[in-house]
Amino acid sequence: MSVAIAVDAIRKSYAGAWRKPAREALKGISLSIAAGETFGFIGPNGAGKSTLIKILVGALRPSAGSASIFGRDVREPEARRGLGFVPENPSLQDFLSPYEVLLMGLRLHGLRFSDERKHCLHWLERFDLAAVADSRLRGFSKGMLQRTALAHALVIQPRLLILDEPLSGLDPAGRKDVVDILDEYSRQGGTLFFSSHVLHDVERIADRFGVIRKGEVLTVQAPGELLHAEQTLTVRSSGSGPVPGFIPETNGRWRAEVRRDQLWQALDALRSAQHTLLEIRSALTLEEAFFRYLELAPPSSANDEPDVAPSS
Repeated sequence: MSVAIAVDAIRKSYAGAWRKPAREALKGISLSIAAGETFGFIGPNGAGKSTLIKILVGALRPSAGSASIFGRDVREPEARRGLGFVPENPSLQDFLSPYEVLLMGLRLHGLRFSDERKHCLHWLERFDLAAVADSRLRGFSKGMLQRTALAHALVIQPRLLILDEPLSGLDPAGRKDVVDILDEYSRQGGTLFFSSHVLHDVERIADRFGVIRKGEVLTVQAPGELLHAEQTLTVRSSGSGPVPGFIPETNGRWRAEVRRDQLWQALDALRSAQHTLLEIRSALTLEEAFFRYLELAPPSSANDEPDVAPSS
């Protein structure tokens, strides 16, 4: 199996400001992401997500440890060939147009197409930006700038996408469109490494996810594994009469919280009452399971600070 991203015992310390001790933003993180995998990196603000991403894209040097992309050390410029990257707050020159931004991406990666404008407009269309392809970015909303940055990352046909909070600033419709595009990219064999606070989207598209808190990776799992650990299921049905243990909702619907070892007994009761089964799901959402996991994890040092470099 080809490894897209390998992180080995990465540490990153920031020098302390005046009369403040140095702090360690990353504490020996190790990860391995396979080619073609979609990996979600989740954690509260200040956990270290952005610091690791900056190391992977060459914007920061680690204090210790190593990281590689498709076998090349991240310190080598060649490691970033074919890498699409969107930071949490993209900084785009506001005197350019979306088309010019995408064209610049092609030039930087040395890519040539027989019809460059058609290729760029294809991706602007995918992100609902074709109508403003030649408009200046000045005056664009945060969501439009985010979509421009995402189109810029995908126009180079990357083998690896690294996205820091890619859904930030998007409205619900825009978020759904972007998730669909990323899901399509993944299904076509692309490798995706992204951080997000929107855990519903992590659950939808990630093959695995890592939970990070205060510079330490607490767990790496598939989304279903975390939810499967919950022993209570929500069962919903539709029927005209009551069933023991079920409470009425609306329009003839009923709901019960059922332990996994009692599920078949509950289903037999529904069948006897001639109910129609509507849904069986974990009583926890991924978000609830995530925060419950954080509460169960051992506490870290109280001296850790947010995931930002100290200002000079």
